[in-house]
Amino acid sequence: MNEDIKFILDSTKEAMDNAIKHLEKQLVNIRAGKASPSMLGSVMVDYYGSQTPLSQVANVNTPDGRTITVQPWEKSMLQEIERGIMIANLGFNPMNNGETIIINVPPLTEERRRDLAKQAKSEAEDAKISVRSARKDANNEIKDLEDASEDQQKNAEIDVQQMTDKYVKRIDDILDVKEKEIMTV
Repeated sequence: MNEDIKFILDSTKEAMDNAIKHLEKQLVNIRAGKASPSMLGSVMVDYYGSQTPLSQVANVNTPDGRTITVQPWEKSMLQEIERGIMIANLGFNPMNNGETIIINVPPLTEERRRDLAKQAKSEAEDAKISVRSARKDANNEIKDLEDASEDQQKNAEIDVQQMTDKYVKRIDDILDVKEKEIMTV
């Protein structure tokens, strides 16, 4: 195989892998009813004048499927953590008992589940667009190669299309799993 074609295929595979990684990261942020420490991943807290991620000033745990507890390393941080959770606008109502912050995760309504499923679909579609964009870039690069025969170019385009199909199917599979997770009561 032509070295240039191999390079194009490798960089295309890397771009498609990155689309999948990005999708997985985005889907983690879409909550599916069960409490998880990652739900507070976006919370920033004012720690002595600088914005700091919550995970760097407290332990975040889930004692059960409906509760998140936040145990600050310094008691003086309780109010700041509470404020940070409210500012993050996640729809949670933190309760401060003087030691820890307790968040009861409300069960999702049917309408909210549908909205979250739509959001997941949208993220999956963005990932597919990234994969197709990588395919387009690869095909353009292949066409621009001067030291590859027509047969080599056609075969490389077929390889790129097969890779694209494989990644689109993976995205669909990831979405199916997430939708089931969201819609399960």
